Amino acid sequence: MTTSNPANATWTGMVPVDDTALAVTDTGGPGAPVVYLNGQFGIQPQWRRVIAELGTGWRHITYDMRARGKSQRSADYSFETNVSDVDAVLTARGVHRPLLVGWSYGAAVAAHWASRNPDRTVGAVLVDGAYPHDWLDEAMEQRIRKLFRRMSWFWPLLRPFGMAPRMTADQQANSNIELGVISRERELGPVLNNITVPARYVVASGTSFGSRSDEQERMRTSLDTVTASNPNIHISAKVAGNHGAILRKDFRAIAEAVREVAALDRGGRLKA
Repeated sequence: MTTSNPANATWTGMVPVDDTALAVTDTGGPGAPVVYLNGQFGIQPQWRRVIAELGTGWRHITYDMRARGKSQRSADYSFETNVSDVDAVLTARGVHRPLLVGWSYGAAVAAHWASRNPDRTVGAVLVDGAYPHDWLDEAMEQRIRKLFRRMSWFWPLLRPFGMAPRMTADQQANSNIELGVISRERELGPVLNNITVPARYVVASGTSFGSRSDEQERMRTSLDTVTASNPNIHISAKVAGNHGAILRKDFRAIAEAVREVAALDRGGRLKA
């Protein structure tokens, strides 16, 4: 894994990109670079347990997506923009070949970026996300819009603490609906089949915010086809924590998956 020669001190600042700026934290140092991609409305501190578990032998880079956390608002919250923002952060921090760790929405971003940039990626750890499953239909779309409109009174109370996006209810709903579109088997399946670097899933159990009954578990069964089709992709762990708690309760399993991918980069890497 290669990097520029960063200072050892932690750097925290804003990275300008397009019409916005992203809040970024980089621990610096000579360690292997790991870039963490948040959940759809997640923030940097949610990775603190994973980072602490891995320790100071790694270079940890976190950032908030547009209008999340301390990042600024934008006119564009599309999935493609979030994928391209990975490049902006890497360029700004002088990182050439990172290991990507993405949770939920961030797992889909990591899968797309790794699939498109095999020579620039050590590998990816996909934390309870990037499941190629057709979960979005018209009824689900209406359910999503209703949920975010119903919750719209609550978000302003959390925003001063960086715990809610500075997006309207419709913008949040549209982002979630777009995730459903890019997660369809015909859309995400080819992306995953095209991954030629080591990728490891850490799979949660139970439900997530807004899901019902066994909806989330049905999504997770789509990995059977993924792992059968691509020898570079494996399930590293199936953990007891649910989708929302996995970074807090199962950080050790995530850290172990990072170590596994890094070890494969040093030797024994599979080729599709």
